[in-house]
Amino acid sequence: MNFPNELLLFAVGAIAGFVNVMAGGGSTITLPLLIFSGLDAATANGTNRIAILLQNVSGISSFRQQKVVGLRKAFFYALFTIPGAIAGAFFSIKITQDWFERILAVVMIGVIISLFQKRKNNPLQDEVLKPGIWFYITLFGIGFYGGFIQVGVGFILMAALFHFLQTSLIRVNFYKLVVVMVYTIPALLIFVVHDKINWTLGLSLAAGNMTGAWIAAHLSVKKGDRIIKYALSVAILMMAIKLFI
Repeated sequence: MNFPNELLLFAVGAIAGFVNVMAGGGSTITLPLLIFSGLDAATANGTNRIAILLQNVSGISSFRQQKVVGLRKAFFYALFTIPGAIAGAFFSIKITQDWFERILAVVMIGVIISLFQKRKNNPLQDEVLKPGIWFYITLFGIGFYGGFIQVGVGFILMAALFHFLQTSLIRVNFYKLVVVMVYTIPALLIFVVHDKINWTLGLSLAAGNMTGAWIAAHLSVKKGDRIIKYALSVAILMMAIKLFI
């Protein structure tokens, strides 16, 4: 891979890292880009995990610098996603590329729809201390989805954390980064063992993701405005159509 393409991966990674920390859906850009760069679906999926892991480490560090607390609790929640993530990663490697790309296309269309769903800006309030058994079952399911395809998992995880914990969006974002970081480790190892990683592309992308994630967490701004939503939606829709062809 030549320098201009690596630079493109860095630039796209920075955008994806920013989007992922603010809400989610950054992999809707990076995963198809890796596939269009010539990687098969499983290798693109594994390579993307390098950027996801390092992006979340960067974002967590930035949040911690701003004195956002709850790391121990977030790690506890993350434990329930690990079994699902391992199962999902194995499933991702076994599925054919055609089916993976079709599922990815459907997921991306779902992400477009979710971008236009109204979201309540929850005021800071006391966090639910005992969210109940369905919360932990949901975490297992999210772990499976994250291990399998990853795309859009931030939206799903934020919705679950927001619904069950009833805490601030800042805390939700912080928990999300920790949970995804933890379950990504065993999932990434599975892709490594099966030789489904392109380290050059992955590290180029990761450098961008880390930069975008650090900036996003540090600024703690609201999710993108209407123009960004429309622009992102058009790009995602074009990628989804391409994957179906």
